[in-house]
Amino acid sequence: MNNFISNWLRPDIKAINAYHVPPSDDMVKLDAMESPFPLPDALIEQYLAYLANVELNRYPSPNASELQQTLYQLMDIPADFGMLLGNGSDELIQLLALACDTGDSILSVEPSFVMYQIIAKFTRLNYHGVELNENFEIDLPAMLLAIETHQPKLIFIAYPNNPTGNTFDRAAIEQIITSTSAMVVLDEAYYAYADDSFLGDIAKYPNLVLLRTVSKIGFAGLRLGLLIGTQDTVAALDKLRLPYNINTLTQVSANFLLKEKDEINKNAQIILKQRTKLSSALDAINGLQVYPSQANFLLFKAPSAHKLFAFLKANGVLIKDLSTAPKLTDCLRVTVGNAEQNQHFINLVKCFYD
Repeated sequence: MNNFISNWLRPDIKAINAYHVPPSDDMVKLDAMESPFPLPDALIEQYLAYLANVELNRYPSPNASELQQTLYQLMDIPADFGMLLGNGSDELIQLLALACDTGDSILSVEPSFVMYQIIAKFTRLNYHGVELNENFEIDLPAMLLAIETHQPKLIFIAYPNNPTGNTFDRAAIEQIITSTSAMVVLDEAYYAYADDSFLGDIAKYPNLVLLRTVSKIGFAGLRLGLLIGTQDTVAALDKLRLPYNINTLTQVSANFLLKEKDEINKNAQIILKQRTKLSSALDAINGLQVYPSQANFLLFKAPSAHKLFAFLKANGVLIKDLSTAPKLTDCLRVTVGNAEQNQHFINLVKCFYD
């Protein structure tokens, strides 16, 4: 880093690293919770014809209102709830952080989605993590104590949680919501694969918002996230949204593709079945411990986990190595792929331990 940049940058920014995405060319990608299913050929043809009429010389729709209506229908969101769109959920997490004063506190559980902590750092908020218990459940007394001690402005809870894959006790979350003046953000990125949602509770709790994304249902390349809350909450947060934050290609692509509700639901059901098969296959390998999942990935504990990760990578399969993370010793995370990808992965794991 040259002297100009060193003097110009905030010291806390100099101290952090850029977010690293591992190279994955020619790899079987089972590391990032993406859908394994490409668009059907017939749909691609229709999609390309649809794009032919896009006016790229014009700015996008400022509120993406047509796309919002498609999302309301796809996710069965009540019409009286407000919605705010972001360039991925990350932008919405950052927007929520920017609504706070410098030095305010953010609270979350750990281990969980790393962007809560990263965004807290560069928006100059104080991040406090409350460790989950040994079963990856919320330690409610510790959480309530942290709320009392730190008086957070934001509480982030991933539901289901990433990287553990489980949902949490509903009563515990409800107690957290009612015991704080903070905005409680339930990140339902994996809603399509979970048995439970707090969507129906937004009207009950004025300090509750949900985050969702289309990344986990087949459209990670669109970078489209949404925040759902009361009309008043969304109107207040909309003041912080940058103009035209959802580009034209994302808007028109999502508006077209997300109308394919049957295709999306069919693929989600395939993933659920494959998740069950993959979990059983891993569990049958001596020495592995597979954790319950309500997401499109599985967390598992494995002897010599880092060596297994390296072996898989050397053989063209990329998963996520969490083996050195707190409370995740010897743990790896694998995205549920299609049947062929999952079987190839299992065969390699068996080969490693034979």
